Amino acid sequence: MQGPKTPGGIETDHPPRSGFADNYRIDSPFPDEMVKADQSLRPHWREFVSLLDELPPGEFGHRRDLARRLIHQNGVTHNIYGDPNGLDRPWSLDFIPLLIAGAHWDNISEGLVQRARLLDRLLADLYGPADTIFGGVLPPELLWANPGFLRPCHGIRLPQGRWLHLYAADLVRNETGQFEVLSDRTQAPSGAGYSLENRIVLSRALPSVFRQCNVQRLAPFFVSLRETLTELAPANHENPRIVLYTPGPYNETYFEHSFLARYLGYTLVQGNDLTVRGTIVYMKTLGGLQRVDVILRRVDDNFCDPLELLPDSYLGVPGLLQAIRRGNVAVA
Repeated sequence: MQGPKTPGGIETDHPPRSGFADNYRIDSPFPDEMVKADQSLRPHWREFVSLLDELPPGEFGHRRDLARRLIHQNGVTHNIYGDPNGLDRPWSLDFIPLLIAGAHWDNISEGLVQRARLLDRLLADLYGPADTIFGGVLPPELLWANPGFLRPCHGIRLPQGRWLHLYAADLVRNETGQFEVLSDRTQAPSGAGYSLENRIVLSRALPSVFRQCNVQRLAPFFVSLRETLTELAPANHENPRIVLYTPGPYNETYFEHSFLARYLGYTLVQGNDLTVRGTIVYMKTLGGLQRVDVILRRVDDNFCDPLELLPDSYLGVPGLLQAIRRGNVAVA
């Protein structure tokens, strides 16, 4: 890509700073996401910043206030445990998004897919033949002494042999500017619903900017999620009944649970909304019991069944594990 020309006609690799970027000051020894060490804009930020510069004076502040009003009107909240002001705390949205170049993201995405597949196969092995243990790849105490290892789940056969249906990773840049995985999230990863809500708010607050920057859409992720859950159904494959299983309104990400349930078209349930009869899971409704085929779980695993896991759990469904073991319900 060629840089702009100076008044003398000589090309430069460093485009001039814009009005928006001129007000941006860096006081950190670490690499910045928007500008290089010489204070010039990174290539994938130039279009975004130039569009912000086209806004009339004062308009940026108005658009930011609009985003805050939309978050309030949409009821986007995040609860903080142990904080007296933590319930229904408004979601904090940075009005300047983090931009990642398409080619760079393709490389990150490929690595995350590979990592998710590895973790899925590792879970299948640890809850199955445990070849990684008996073959000396992993030390036995890493598994047998781990409080997160659920012994009642050992030997369970799952639909399609898949153990990991959703995966998230916390990413951080290292000193060379490359992304690394800081931690893996395989329990009940949150964030997809908040990401979608962020996109909706920004697309309304900055519609022309959002449209012209060719933002990669999130819809394919949710389409893939729906297809994955449908394929897991042990019965009623054409129209399975899928529910989103939440700990309830006091959970820190309850907004996301209810938001995703509406967006995906699933029923939002808590443990006391479900019951197991004859190793089949049913949802209690005013019209009677309705069989559940797939459960998208947002409850931590050890809280799910007080009969076989955490005995004092008030969030669980007694007998759920036996229903999974019999292949009568799929839990993602």
